[in-house]
Amino acid sequence: MDKGGNKINLIIREIKHKETDFLREILYLALYVPKGQSPFPKSILDNPDISKYIDHWDTLPNDIALVAIFNEELIGAIWGRTFSRSNAGYGFIDENTPEICMAVKEKFRNQGIGAKLIDEISKIYFSKGIKSISLSVDKQNRAKLLYLRTGFIIVEDEGVDFTMKKIL
Repeated sequence: MDKGGNKINLIIREIKHKETDFLREILYLALYVPKGQSPFPKSILDNPDISKYIDHWDTLPNDIALVAIFNEELIGAIWGRTFSRSNAGYGFIDENTPEICMAVKEKFRNQGIGAKLIDEISKIYFSKGIKSISLSVDKQNRAKLLYLRTGFIIVEDEGVDFTMKKIL
């Protein structure tokens, strides 16, 4: 249901090759900006610590991306990839645990879409024999409540961020 009580016609499916540029848009939305602060410049996506989440997409064995679609519009995405210890992401647990990123366009938030995306990617990783997924979230980011509701636990408290893990 949307905020007006109407049923949302939501489709969640694997990303198509021609849609992988959408991951860049969603990665930008996934970068938490505290209330009252200016958004990051779009060029932050070219920083290797950020761009590694989408660079050369679909070239690693555990690269999985799903999109949420409403009325034929891409409105959100979730994706995961495993990193090596030498190229660890912000939510790195180990080399067998995919780290996920996700975001939903602002006007579609708080409607259960994020929870559905997490549920779907969890099922796919579980079917591949993956035992857990991880992420990093700013402590001030309200999304941490979604992650806790969907089964993530805090495994590391690093200054302003939590590293969270979900057992599949």
